[in-house]
Amino acid sequence: MKISLGADHRGFALKEKVKKFLAERKIEAADFGTYSDASVDYPDFGIKAAEAVSKGEVDYGIIVCGTGNGMAMAANKVKGIRAGLALTPEMARLTRAHNDANVLVLSGMFTPESQLKAIIEVFLSTAFEGGRHARRVSKINDYE
Repeated sequence: MKISLGADHRGFALKEKVKKFLAERKIEAADFGTYSDASVDYPDFGIKAAEAVSKGEVDYGIIVCGTGNGMAMAANKVKGIRAGLALTPEMARLTRAHNDANVLVLSGMFTPESQLKAIIEVFLSTAFEGGRHARRVSKINDYE
């Protein structure tokens, strides 16, 4: 499995923790930056990480900004991306199971570090349920 990573300055520290956790699990990461806490613009990094997912270069993406909202908005502009913000393991499970999210969005300010590993593990291990949810996801894809 290979994961793209992206963060702005407010998400940099959490992205580094995500990268370390993925390495511990022997999951390859493609880091699209940023590489410090110097002020940058979140779309520059969220879009790059999402494009890697869209192009099939990676399996999933994980992106981080201050609230997670800016990154979600930027990533969801990329064709084929369904980026979902998850602040709890249950949110991570539901965004995969019901929305077939392919990009996990985290918040540098509000993601509880005590739940970070569980959020990532649940996101990466949950399958899309299909069924009535497939119809809904198809409507999103059709609109694109």
